[in-house]
Amino acid sequence: MLSKEEMERYDRQIRLFGSENQLKLKNSRVLIVGVGGLGSPAAIYLAAAGVGEIVLVDSERVELSNLNRQIIHWTRDIGILKVESALEKLRELNPNVNVRIYPQQADEELLNKLVSEVDLVIDALDNWKTRFILNKICVEKRKPLIHAGIHGLYGQLLVIVPGITPCLQCLISKEPPEIKPFPVLGTTPGLMAMMQVTEAIKLLTGYGKPALNKLVVYNGYTTSFHEIQVSRNPNCPVCSKIGQ
Repeated sequence: MLSKEEMERYDRQIRLFGSENQLKLKNSRVLIVGVGGLGSPAAIYLAAAGVGEIVLVDSERVELSNLNRQIIHWTRDIGILKVESALEKLRELNPNVNVRIYPQQADEELLNKLVSEVDLVIDALDNWKTRFILNKICVEKRKPLIHAGIHGLYGQLLVIVPGITPCLQCLISKEPPEIKPFPVLGTTPGLMAMMQVTEAIKLLTGYGKPALNKLVVYNGYTTSFHEIQVSRNPNCPVCSKIGQ
């Protein structure tokens, strides 16, 4: 049940979608892979919304050049592990939320274990090799995956529900070349992360209409959004054999 404190804390969103849906959030577990530009705001807003358990994976330490966009990390955190920096802030923001951290590389073995334990996964990665591994594991385990990618003032969002929507590899058959470090305005990952969290809350509660079967593209240079209708690739090596 929701405590009196929780009823007050989440009052404004309970007025929107009811206490039953708030309880669904409390009973949900979400994995965020990467605690950088996307993972930082995603973790903050998932905790603020009252998701019961948040699992964070990232092996890196906070650097000064992270701070224009990775808002969960502060100047005092430079040099410490990102997951530890995030854990401190999330506990202070919402002590009702359980946070588990894994300060290690997001390899296939670890992701197989963690994806099995959660209800939904947030792709907050910055490399395509790991994204493809995560996509494959989420499809195999039938776990929703919310992908976002960013570059400069541009972003993209794809909600993946295995067996219903195309997976990431339906749209991008081969790993794109990696560009590091890449340019980015801090607001770009912030905005895309907010969209990821919005979609996560809709999927976890059943409230609202998730952005299924479309790629949402954001152009911050012109402040515009475009929707591209997408469909499953019948020859996709990852999801073509997965039925509804």
